[in-house]
Amino acid sequence: MISKGYAARIEYSDEDECLVGHIAGITDIVGFHGDSVQDMRAQFRAAVDHYLEACQVRGVAPNKPSSGKR
Repeated sequence: MISKGYAARIEYSDEDECLVGHIAGITDIVGFHGDSVQDMRAQFRAAVDHYLEACQVRGVAPNKPSSGKR
């Protein structure tokens, strides 16, 4: 999944019995979770939006998404 240039890393948590995701390729830790692909897509987009808004409020630049290129 990609949102605003950020990619999601998603895994299944057997312990929590749900999908758990993080924004991949940044040093900040931003997580989200859900029960379906549709739910994960919505939660991921919300997490990216919240991350960008929180950075703006704090007056810091958000980590740029990793392109995988050097």
